[in-house]
Amino acid sequence: MVKPYNNVAQAFWVIGKNEGLRGLQKGLGPGYMYQIMLNGTRLGFYEPVKSVLYKAFTGQSSDSQRPIIPLNVAAGGMCGMAGAALGSPFFLVKTRMQSASNFAAVGFQHNYTSSLDGLRKIWRDGGLRGLYRGMDAAMMRAGAGSSVQLATYDHCKSYISRNLAHRGYNDNSVGTHFLASMITGFFVCTVMNPFDVVSTRMYNQKSSAAGHGGALYKNPLQCFYKTVSTEGFFSLYKGFLAHYLRLGPHTILMFVFVEQIKAFGKKYI
Repeated sequence: MVKPYNNVAQAFWVIGKNEGLRGLQKGLGPGYMYQIMLNGTRLGFYEPVKSVLYKAFTGQSSDSQRPIIPLNVAAGGMCGMAGAALGSPFFLVKTRMQSASNFAAVGFQHNYTSSLDGLRKIWRDGGLRGLYRGMDAAMMRAGAGSSVQLATYDHCKSYISRNLAHRGYNDNSVGTHFLASMITGFFVCTVMNPFDVVSTRMYNQKSSAAGHGGALYKNPLQCFYKTVSTEGFFSLYKGFLAHYLRLGPHTILMFVFVEQIKAFGKKYI
């Protein structure tokens, strides 16, 4: 079987050459909507959920003590899964639009002309169940990613501010936020990539002949099993470099901006 893309640089070149800038930006609209739903939920609810867990298990607020990793992981995981569930239809359309190609077909070709066209066709063929196909895989993906991302960032920020405060890296320093988020990006990509592979395959498969579920994978666990048994364990890390090149800068910019917004809110609101 001929692979249309061998690495990140070659994929950029091939897509850009054959489809131009528009091809490289496929799925941008539903991608924006998904990120708003996902990150708006998980970042907005993380601190309140974490505070509830700290008070329930320790009797103290989360601001009055060092980070407790299991509680941070639980808060991040719950918020990530909630955000993924809300944004799942947009992730579904985004994945299918990005996989569509006239010169190098990857997976089943759905050929949506726009985000609204994709949502309309999915609703017509499968109703609400069709719109939320693959949601369980997306929740596993976002839950794993958010639990590691949010908890690791909290721990790294606390560690850096405690040990490097004498060099100006205090809790409110942009440098602290940058270093903590840079370290976090690598760990979250390592944990998240297998779930990313599975969720992409769940979303991009065609419907079964009966119209209920996917033709290749019935659920994420079966997808995990089939992928590893036929392609080996490291198939779960396909696209790792491309994933990190997206997720690394995203993590850094997200946390740096979030911290600045929080500081602005504390100062002026």
